[in-house]
Amino acid sequence: MRLGWGLVFAVVLCAGGWAQSAAVDSDADGLSDVLEQRLLEQFVPTFEIGAHDCAVRPAEFARNVKLARVQAQNGTIYGQAFPFRTASGTREVELHFYHLWSDDCGPHGHPLDAEHVAVLVRASGENWKALYWYAAAHEQTVCDVSQIARASTLHAETKGAQVWVSPDKHASYLDARLCSAGCGADRCEQMVPLSIARVVNLGEVGHPMNGAEFPEAPGWMLAEKMQQGNFPVEPVARLERLPDTEIAWFHPGRHPMQGVIGISGATEGAIGRGGSETTESLGKASQSTSDAISVVGESSGGAVGTSYRRTTHALGKSVKAVGKAVGAR
Repeated sequence: MRLGWGLVFAVVLCAGGWAQSAAVDSDADGLSDVLEQRLLEQFVPTFEIGAHDCAVRPAEFARNVKLARVQAQNGTIYGQAFPFRTASGTREVELHFYHLWSDDCGPHGHPLDAEHVAVLVRASGENWKALYWYAAAHEQTVCDVSQIARASTLHAETKGAQVWVSPDKHASYLDARLCSAGCGADRCEQMVPLSIARVVNLGEVGHPMNGAEFPEAPGWMLAEKMQQGNFPVEPVARLERLPDTEIAWFHPGRHPMQGVIGISGATEGAIGRGGSETTESLGKASQSTSDAISVVGESSGGAVGTSYRRTTHALGKSVKAVGKAVGAR
């Protein structure tokens, strides 16, 4: 949880010469409305969505009512900005970008679908630079394949990352090739760029901005997601132990079949050592093969294909061992 740091951060800002006493802070978190909007607009991701998604585009919701009532399916993106706790006193802010949908139309579908990506940014003088990106994919389910990556890996240090949103299910991926991860229901096919209508600041739970009272409406977990940070110490430290070309699972080893889908040159060697060794690794969801997911860059194409081919045989052998974990989910 991250509540209660707004006041502390405001004091740090004032002491460090970053005071914004003359600026409006509508959500009472220590950041001015102007700064929050500036950061949200600078780092808003480029979204790729399904051309034939059943929910069409991310939705805009009615203002000033505590009901999640869709106004239009027009590509509105909702944002959130709040101070990030640091021990060093550096100026860091966590940004969330919510793509909200009228429906999840995939397997086990339901009305209202709150999905998001996040980025941690740091100030350097008057400029800001992204450090890490997070993409939520089936959070808090057995199929959770959320990812975390360095901003430099994604070439998204001064701008938004490119994010692929699986059609109908709306899970977020930092690489299109990861869409078939998880429990296998996602496919990023026939994708088109999302034309974003606008970026609307939600504010904070209890301190809404722009009439955004709908996050607390029943039927979805948007308010809960707004109160959680996406860059805790352990996943960030684990990512930093990997080569700087890697994307990492946020929850490595949680689900054996998912946690070992390595499609990078760095994991290719571990995956290709032989059927018996790889099968054992798959069955146990070894941390050594489950941390890394992908190399992002022009040189990664060959590694992707090779890695998938080499894992096919081992996956077949290990399916009985992991069947109870993934089952019919």
